[in-house]
Amino acid sequence: MHIHVLGICGTFMGGIAAIAKAAGHAVTGCDANVYPPMSTQLEAQGVKLIEGFSADQLNLAPDVFVIGNVVTRGNALMEEILDRGLPYISGPQWLAENVLRGRWVLAVAGTHGKTTTTAMLAWILEHAGLKPGFLIGGVPENFGISARLPASPPIPVAPSPVESRSPPHQGGRREIPLPLDAGGPGRGCDTSPFFVIEADEYDTAFFDKRSKFVHYSPRTVILNNLEFDHADIFADLAAIEIQFHHLVRTVPGAGLIVSNGADTNLERVLARGAWTPVERFAAAAGWQAGAQSADGRFEVSFNGQPQGEVQWDLLGAHNQMNALAAIAAARHAGVAPAVALEALGAFENVKRRLELRGTVEGVSVYDDFAHHPTAIATTIAGLRSKISQQSNKARILAVLEPRSNTMKLGVLKNAIAPSLADADRVFCYGAGLGWDPTAALAPLGAKAEIHHDLGQLVTAIAQAAKPGDHVLIMSNGGFGGVHDKLLHTLGTRRG
Repeated sequence: MHIHVLGICGTFMGGIAAIAKAAGHAVTGCDANVYPPMSTQLEAQGVKLIEGFSADQLNLAPDVFVIGNVVTRGNALMEEILDRGLPYISGPQWLAENVLRGRWVLAVAGTHGKTTTTAMLAWILEHAGLKPGFLIGGVPENFGISARLPASPPIPVAPSPVESRSPPHQGGRREIPLPLDAGGPGRGCDTSPFFVIEADEYDTAFFDKRSKFVHYSPRTVILNNLEFDHADIFADLAAIEIQFHHLVRTVPGAGLIVSNGADTNLERVLARGAWTPVERFAAAAGWQAGAQSADGRFEVSFNGQPQGEVQWDLLGAHNQMNALAAIAAARHAGVAPAVALEALGAFENVKRRLELRGTVEGVSVYDDFAHHPTAIATTIAGLRSKISQQSNKARILAVLEPRSNTMKLGVLKNAIAPSLADADRVFCYGAGLGWDPTAALAPLGAKAEIHHDLGQLVTAIAQAAKPGDHVLIMSNGGFGGVHDKLLHTLGTRRG
């Protein structure tokens, strides 16, 4: 089959293209901005890329057009597809029908931590010898790629030894029986039914406004957390809760829901009805993590019973919660907690998650994907925890590009200043924002400044930075290559 992917350079659609190519399909694609790293990854796999959405791409005569949610009505190629009545399908639906069907899907949903938790879960299954396929909204360092087809065709999946056999019922929640024996379905074999996917609540396509995750039919699902986001498509938190409830409705009675027991919004979703066993983390009855020591150790327990210890380089309580969710989900797939704990000790995180891009004359520059106020505050707290172990005088210079659609709409602007409060200096890039961030950042006083020119922003940061400082750059986009520009400017200034 020949598929032509519209919007191919997004992480999700690029992942679909890579998986389709690995499955033996002929794949081509187009996007408005064909640029690295996705462009180079796809070209290396033999995927032909076309800049723009010109209607003459119909001459490629694919069997089906796979449409990304970046494509809107008025797009020249899409309009021609519609006018000619040619076959098209959304990315999530194509994935569900051609890759996920017949597999044991483990889906990771939530406002924050999806990418990291999905990477953790995929790595745990890999470490256990289960050889999963995966599609992740970032590049896990352990794999070096964001998407992979499982090593074998789909095979029928049998219930896990821990799954409840009681019939589904309306409005209640059932707990999964204990204990789980080591090993489990597929462990150590050469065929793998498992596919781990980052389950995004963003809409599917211009012609399908349901959340992407309703297409995936997961057998195991993680609900990490739930806050208001994506103000461009959701009117309020209640609208997002409805979509999460739809996801819960798709999980079979023989499956498992792993949910953050400390999140009242998720508890409200589950109270609407859950027909699947539920395990909670961050709750008294469920999975818990002890305090993390200075050398990265913390204990893990389940229902008060010690499960072992993790030792790793990651920071922050949020990553401990991500780990608990991944351990619980992997356990449902048959991976003993001891094996999962061992795997997490070798987990190398995901690119753009407090990723150190370089150090020049004592000034460290980090890249992070944080763009929601909660994620911004969590990221700063994580960095603060790290540097305080080295010096209590080290400063954090936070650099924010409020680039997400929610930020551009100004819906969460009153939460920006509180989220940045723990930084020592704040630099905001206001170009293209659509509203003036001056009032929003006013509570930060003189430690915050706003720039609308990227060059001036880089100069200001370089002038403010001192040896021993940590510059934390946060954006959900490329931010005009500001990381390399800053490192170059620091080197020039100090040279």
